[in-house]
Amino acid sequence: MSQLFSSISIGNLQLKNRLVVSPMCQYSSINGFANNWHLVHLGQFAIGGAAAVIQEATAVCPEGRISDGDLGLWDDRHIEKLKEITEFIKENGSIPGIQLAHVGRKASGNKPWIGRNQFSPSDPQGWQTFAPSAIAFHTGDYIPQELNIVAIERLIEQFGEATKRAVEAGYEIIELHAAHGYLIHQFLSPLSNLRTDAFGGTFENRIRFLVEIVKRVKQEITSQSLWVRISATDWADGGWDLQQSIALSELLYELGVELIDVSSGGLVSYQKIDVGPAYQLPFATAIKENTKNKVATVGLIKTATQASDIITQQQADLVLVARSFLDDPHLPLHFAKELSVDIPWPKQYERAK
Repeated sequence: MSQLFSSISIGNLQLKNRLVVSPMCQYSSINGFANNWHLVHLGQFAIGGAAAVIQEATAVCPEGRISDGDLGLWDDRHIEKLKEITEFIKENGSIPGIQLAHVGRKASGNKPWIGRNQFSPSDPQGWQTFAPSAIAFHTGDYIPQELNIVAIERLIEQFGEATKRAVEAGYEIIELHAAHGYLIHQFLSPLSNLRTDAFGGTFENRIRFLVEIVKRVKQEITSQSLWVRISATDWADGGWDLQQSIALSELLYELGVELIDVSSGGLVSYQKIDVGPAYQLPFATAIKENTKNKVATVGLIKTATQASDIITQQQADLVLVARSFLDDPHLPLHFAKELSVDIPWPKQYERAK
C-alpha cells in the first residue's frame, strides 16, 4: 500500500493518512463570523477523505484580518458556528484544525476578486495597520504603526484568548501562522523588523514574539496538537533563511510544537521565487533531516504519484494541499484509486466507487 495512506501519530492525534487540507482564505465572513459557506466548504473535504482539515487564517483581533471578509476568533460569539463546523468534520472521519493569525502590515485589504488595494485607515472598509517597524509592504501602501511593548504583550494575550476559544469550539489542531509575510513573520525577518529593543536585532530577539505566543498558547491547550507554519526563506537577500528556520524549528520542538508546516516567501514584494512542482519541499526535508520535528510540505503538489513519493522517500511527514482540493474536494478518494489503494468511501457515495 502507498505510504501516502498510512496512518501517523502526531502528539495525541492519529491521522488516518498523510493528506491534509491547507488553510485557504474564503473572504466570505461578516464581522469574523463563520456561516454556511464555511460549513460546506470545510465539511466537503472531510467527506472527501482528508486526514485533517485546517481552517483558513482566523484573526485573533479585528485589526489582524487581511480583509473585512476574514474569519475571526476574538469574540465568544464566534464559537457557536465554528463548533457546528468542527462537529461535522469529526462526524465524517477527519480532524478539524484552525490557523490563528494576525497579518500585521498586510491587513486592511480588499477581497481579491474585487481588487488588491489596501484601504486607508479612514476608509469605512479599512483600519490602521500595525507592524514591528513602520515599513509598508508595497510602495503606495499605508505606513503601519510600529507596535509598542504594551501592544505586543496584548497581542500575545489575544493569541492565548483565541486559542481558548478554539479549544472550546472543538478544534484538535491549533496552527500558528508565522509565514507569508504576516505579523509573526514580520518580527522574524530582519527585512521587516528594524527594532532595537527586546523584540528586534538578534535572532533571539526577533523570534521572541513567536516564542512568547507559543508559551501563552500552550497554557490553553489540553489534548490538542500545536503546529506552526513558517516561511522557510524570504527569497530575498539579507532576509529570513533556511538556517534560521532550522534553528527556530529546534527551539519550537523543545517548547512543545509538534509539527512545522513549511512554506516560504510572502514577506517582501521584491522576492524572487524559483517556482516549480513541489518547489518548497527541499526546505521541509532539510528541517526534517536536521531537527527532531515532524514536518509538512505544501506548494504545487498536484498528482498522486508526487504526493506518494514525498512520503515514501521520507521527505516530509504530511502533504498539505490547497488549490487541488478546491478543484477536487474528494482528492484523497481519487488519489487512492489512482495508487490502487482501497480506502473506505462515505456510505452515501459508495455507489460511485
